[in-house]
Amino acid sequence: MSENTRTFSDKFFLVIKGLAMGAANKVPGVSGGVVAFVAGFYEEFIYSLQKINFKALKLFINFRWRSFWRYINGKFLALLLLGMLISYFSVSKILDYLIIHYELYVWAAFFGMIIGSIYYIIKDFNDWSKRNVILIIVGIIVGVSISLLEPAKENDNLWFVFFCGIVGVSGMTLPGLSGSFILILFGNYVLLLVDSVNALYDTMADLLRFDFSFVDNAERVRLLKVLIVFSLGSITGLVTLSHLLGYVLKHYKNATFAAIIGFITGSLGVVWPWKHEVYKLDNTASILIDAYGDPILDNYDRYFPDFTIPSTYIGLFFIIIGVAIVLGLDWYGNKTKKTSLA
Repeated sequence: MSENTRTFSDKFFLVIKGLAMGAANKVPGVSGGVVAFVAGFYEEFIYSLQKINFKALKLFINFRWRSFWRYINGKFLALLLLGMLISYFSVSKILDYLIIHYELYVWAAFFGMIIGSIYYIIKDFNDWSKRNVILIIVGIIVGVSISLLEPAKENDNLWFVFFCGIVGVSGMTLPGLSGSFILILFGNYVLLLVDSVNALYDTMADLLRFDFSFVDNAERVRLLKVLIVFSLGSITGLVTLSHLLGYVLKHYKNATFAAIIGFITGSLGVVWPWKHEVYKLDNTASILIDAYGDPILDNYDRYFPDFTIPSTYIGLFFIIIGVAIVLGLDWYGNKTKKTSLA
């Protein structure tokens, strides 16, 4: 969609979609790419990122900033980014609270939303060739296999951190593949998304007080280096993956959608609502905690629901709510399209 045809309402809802995408990216097991896919802006998102290339760099360094902004679809990306930033400081915090106090129901709602997303994609998918069926099956196997892997130990080697950045951003570009859950499996979720971010917050607070003593804090400096390298890896991954996905969407669209259907279906194992957290332990078998006193998540221990307790049925109700949310978004999208064509 051209920026000239976007109404104020379209721009407002694009910020809301960015907000939802940002919240989803933070939750282990949930992919922000699914939000982009279901909300109908996935292809524009990928193609816009694909425009961040040498031509864009040339426009930028030649001070042709207006041309640069139009070339990369800057308003679209900026509105999405604004939504993600708002999410990071608002919705994601609320989500943290809900997961702590109403964990089963939150996961149940996500589980339902992914079921609804699978339906949303499949209902318009008509190419059930042998190749695409195989790609769906492979996607499911990969998704389920990822959920069953054992997490590695924390590794702050900067080359590995850079690689984590590339992989960690995958949840934004690959629907069904949760970047934050991948970081848990790599053993670096806490290092990259908790400790290093806390170090940045503390450093910003120090700078506002004109306190520069943090430069002598070796641990703080180490975490800031890790965060910078992780961010560079994320930017690299976002751009390179978008170019790859842009190519395959252009030349193998149905095959790409088939693989995405498989990934999203396989991710159901990661967001299965009935599970217990498994926390990291130290050498004395005590639970490790982060800088804020919260236990450090290691993985999940899944179990079959007990149908003799009321919470199971409440969880099933929230699964239905999750499905209804996605179907409601689909209905709203179709209604908006019909109105714009009228």
